[in-house]
Amino acid sequence: MVPAVPPLLVAEGVAKEFAAEGRVVRALEAVSLEVRPQELLAIVGPSGCGKSTLLQIAAGLMAPTAGRVWVGGRPVVGPPPEAVYVFQQYTKSLLPWRTVRQNVEFPLEHRRDLARAARRDRAERALAQVGLEEFAAQYPWQLSGGMQQRLALARALAAQPALLLMDEPFSSVDALTRMELQDLVLETWEREKLTIVFVTHDVDEAIYLSDRVVAMTARPARIAQTLVTDLARPREQIATRALPRFLALRQELYEIVAGGRLRPGRP
Repeated sequence: MVPAVPPLLVAEGVAKEFAAEGRVVRALEAVSLEVRPQELLAIVGPSGCGKSTLLQIAAGLMAPTAGRVWVGGRPVVGPPPEAVYVFQQYTKSLLPWRTVRQNVEFPLEHRRDLARAARRDRAERALAQVGLEEFAAQYPWQLSGGMQQRLALARALAAQPALLLMDEPFSSVDALTRMELQDLVLETWEREKLTIVFVTHDVDEAIYLSDRVVAMTARPARIAQTLVTDLARPREQIATRALPRFLALRQELYEIVAGGRLRPGRP
């Protein structure tokens, strides 16, 4: 009998409160989930429900008010070494005075185990993976929005993470670029054997990319339902989205997220 593989990411009873204008806002309420190694999990929910807050807690960028998170079997008390966070506002995370290659090398510069040549080699391989090797000497402001997002992904890949946390990374690009980036994420995920948690407000995107979709309620957010996206891989933008199963999942997820605007206690 093959032993069960433990989850890479575990959240248990996670809650988060913020003080705002003299009152307490409860963003998350008793959120528990597990993410298996090499799984691609999407999280969707109404705008402002706390999806990004949950991801930031998992990344060690924010402490929960209650509950705990583990990555790789260790409690998260700061950014886990196995994880890399890809921000929604990628333009603010890129350094405009550094070249494309230097941006990719930047998070590696504190690594004492990597010599300069090794950092450069790793950066060049990451740029090749996202199709930016010809632009290594350019600057971020010379790239299109889609290319800048590819650069952000290359920087994440250079760190060789086991867990990639992506916070609505394609919300600022046009529809065609978004589809190209979705397929790039899928290709990268399959090739690198990554575990990805992908926060999005786009129901179609969540279904197209993921193995499972976690649908969250309105604030204070809880998990309303988890759907298994049992669609064949590899996936293709037009053919996959035309499948009856894709359309059924889409309708079910829209009813949870958009139709009902579920709140705790609402039927």
